[in-house]
Amino acid sequence: MIGSRNSIETVSDMTQQALIDSLPQHLRPFVKRQNYEQYTPQDHAAWRFIMSELTDQLAESAHPVYLEGLARTGISLDHIPSIEEMNDCLRDLDWRAVVVDGFIPPAIFMEFQALKILVIALDMRSADHLLYTPAPDIVHESAGHAPFIVDIDYAEFLQRFGEVGMKAISTKADLEQYEVIRQLSILKACPDSKDEDIAKTEQILKDLRERDDTPSEATLLTRLHWWTVEYGLVGSIEDYKIFGAGLLSSLGESRRCVDDRRVRKIPLTVNAVNTPYDITTEQPQLFVTKSCKHLTQVLEEFAASMCFMKGGAESVQKAIGAESVCTAVYDSGLQVSGRFSEVLCDVVGNATYIRTEGPTQLAYKDKELFEHGVDTHAQGFGSPVGRLKDFHRCLSEYSVDELKTHGIRVGERVDLEYLSGITVRGILREIVRHDHRNLLLSFDGCSVTDLEGQVLFSPDWGVYDLAVGSTIASVFGGVADREKLQLFRPTPSGTATNLRVDENLMKAYSAVADLNTRAKPVDVDELAPELTNILSKYPNDWLIRSELLKAAAPGLKTSLNEQLRAIIERSPDTEAIIQRVLHHSNKIPRDTLPISTA
Repeated sequence: MIGSRNSIETVSDMTQQALIDSLPQHLRPFVKRQNYEQYTPQDHAAWRFIMSELTDQLAESAHPVYLEGLARTGISLDHIPSIEEMNDCLRDLDWRAVVVDGFIPPAIFMEFQALKILVIALDMRSADHLLYTPAPDIVHESAGHAPFIVDIDYAEFLQRFGEVGMKAISTKADLEQYEVIRQLSILKACPDSKDEDIAKTEQILKDLRERDDTPSEATLLTRLHWWTVEYGLVGSIEDYKIFGAGLLSSLGESRRCVDDRRVRKIPLTVNAVNTPYDITTEQPQLFVTKSCKHLTQVLEEFAASMCFMKGGAESVQKAIGAESVCTAVYDSGLQVSGRFSEVLCDVVGNATYIRTEGPTQLAYKDKELFEHGVDTHAQGFGSPVGRLKDFHRCLSEYSVDELKTHGIRVGERVDLEYLSGITVRGILREIVRHDHRNLLLSFDGCSVTDLEGQVLFSPDWGVYDLAVGSTIASVFGGVADREKLQLFRPTPSGTATNLRVDENLMKAYSAVADLNTRAKPVDVDELAPELTNILSKYPNDWLIRSELLKAAAPGLKTSLNEQLRAIIERSPDTEAIIQRVLHHSNKIPRDTLPISTA
């Protein structure tokens, strides 16, 4: 008799909502609730098949932490994990997990990681994509990424990668590519998608990539993420183990990568950022790190080259070229967030004036200054950078009394002359101070000119807010106060992978799962009529036959093996995965199995 699917204790909406409520406001829209009942008996069967194959295949090739980490992060081999199971375990490791719907913006992903939060995709890959899935899924995100969190050095590296990643400057082209990649992944995962729609989207992506001939910080960092977090090996060139999540969650790639004749192994250095990758093809090389501490060393070496660490006019120029919203930080701590359009420099290359166009936010310590959001600075912002003549320290360091001794008093006319030759003249209306530092001087009737007399600000343009600071200490991607100014749209609710299911087929999968809990094997004549009918109705469903093999007596086992071989004859593209099933059924030597090209 066909029964109902067994379920495990799942996360209540209240528990998940409490976790979401604990997040920063701007991150909450990207998080979904896991409805555990959305996973069908077929989904759980697919999970069991993948995890059984992976743990068997990776027993020798994966780093020993992998198998230990599966258990310690709440990942079972016999059912899809619930977010509650994972968080119960991750809590002991000072990490958490949330679920999302497919691809989320890279900067948002990195911010979650910086907060020690694993991002877990909701979807379970279909039976048609067990060896390779074109979209993020719960296998990759949980069984791939979570296990190594138990290694303290790796966990610290992952968090630091998030901190660095969320500062990377992305270009306008990067953001366009993200949108297209997300759409392409949905199209490829949906069986109802039209070939012409996929081809059209692939061409758009190809055109975008060809147009972007200078990789951004974000692109280079993504490559480092790919060659370490996703496709990394650890050890030595001669003796290495797998730790990358992309390899750990891929049946085909995890086996293929250990073939040194097909995949070259290279010692990991920061030069790995110069190696692009193609997610649709076999990787011709992989990089080997000596240890998790070595990973952090390489990351810090790259981070030292990034604009958020270097600052200066060159970094502002990169922000201008990116055509995306970035933040410049004065040495006073004042943060200017917007699309930068101009940087003036002196003869030795020091920034003397910076300008944004369009909505701009002014902030301090990642908090927007009162009345200095995009409503106030809707048309942009511009201000000098540098020291003032006859001032021996940065203007930000002077007390109010010291300012008065230099003729800088609220309500009076003030003339400021910069070493660069820029002059600011107007009636001082306000000084904005935080932590005993001057951040902004606001003027009425103000004129700002450079050494040649060019007008940088005219009195009839309104109130002039002068940023205080002698250098640009840092430039990073995105905005300072992400609560007040949110750049990224939440992912659409639902994806194209919500497929129609045959309830009778799902009941059959449940029945087979029940048979696998019984001690006595079942033979052909003991199958329920409903189950026999389903097998007849779905002659090409190899997965349910794989599940049934586990409970099969010799007679049924022989019949199922014949049916599986018949499926290969009808659908040759299933050979690689069905041979894996036959391997477990008949103990075929593993080195004779075909390697999938997926």
